[in-house]
Amino acid sequence: MGVTIADVASRAGVSKTTVSRVLNSKGEISEDTVSKVRKAISELGYVPSAGAVGLARGTTQMIGMLVPDLAWVWAGIVQAVVETLEAEGFGLRMLTVNGGEESLRRLGLQVAAKSFDGLLVIEPEGALAAITELHEAGLPVVLIDDRFQRPGFPYVATTNREGGEQAARHLLDLGRRRPLVVTGPDEYGCTQERLGGFVDVYAQAGIELEPRSIICGDFLFDSSRRGVAQALADGVEFDAVFGHNDPSAAGVIAALHEAGLKIPRDVAVVGFDDVEVASYTYPALTTVRQPMREMGEAAARLLLDHVRRSPEAAPSRIIPTSLVIRGSTLEPSSN
Repeated sequence: MGVTIADVASRAGVSKTTVSRVLNSKGEISEDTVSKVRKAISELGYVPSAGAVGLARGTTQMIGMLVPDLAWVWAGIVQAVVETLEAEGFGLRMLTVNGGEESLRRLGLQVAAKSFDGLLVIEPEGALAAITELHEAGLPVVLIDDRFQRPGFPYVATTNREGGEQAARHLLDLGRRRPLVVTGPDEYGCTQERLGGFVDVYAQAGIELEPRSIICGDFLFDSSRRGVAQALADGVEFDAVFGHNDPSAAGVIAALHEAGLKIPRDVAVVGFDDVEVASYTYPALTTVRQPMREMGEAAARLLLDHVRRSPEAAPSRIIPTSLVIRGSTLEPSSN
């Protein structure tokens, strides 16, 4: 049986009603009592349910940010969040969910102790239900998402389908009529959106992509390199490749170099995201820019609006993608 509010009360030497009042910030309670209750919560690992804690607006001037891990891919978003919050007099507390249930337990403790006034979340695999419960209990939450999750609370997202369309139109404008696609994981909504937009534009041009022209990938460099190498070995003919993110597209470029093909003369390559690696491939990668910094800033401002209970607070925001053209699709001018 899990730790109960009665256990917390017993450890702190107070009544269950007092514990509930501390959790809900209700009534006149001495700092000593509050300290005892919070210490007991921490020692016992008590995680309040949505019914046990009606979260009131905090006054910590801190915002929590929950990320899958501390990988560099989130750097643009996090930097924009930090800059936006600092300009508004708020600090940032970073949290990860790579510890599974233990991470969620720690998150519950942070919320119970009112360590922050609101929560920003990036791609909470396995945690969305718990975060939704916290939001329903009164915690301001904003999701920063590119995988087409649409929760019951505010989010900031981008236009994945339109990004796929932009990649397809660019390749068609260059006369590339035999594309290969290296997708992301099937279970991600963004994979279906990017693929759907790309395939539809080619269909409108009278070109149907064959099943073997679509390689199921996982957003990783090595698997994309292997997938393209296998397509070449199988005799699949293509004059362009659309990788569903930039590391995938970098793997595509590596495979093409290893096969002795020239980029973009023989095969044009387009990625998605416009992260740092896109500028370091050879040739530099044409890619659909996902507005990471803009998404981070927008999410921080949206969350602060909800923390402050601003009547102008928007429910959600969608920020469009844009195409960044580099040498992997257009050779330098000979002029």
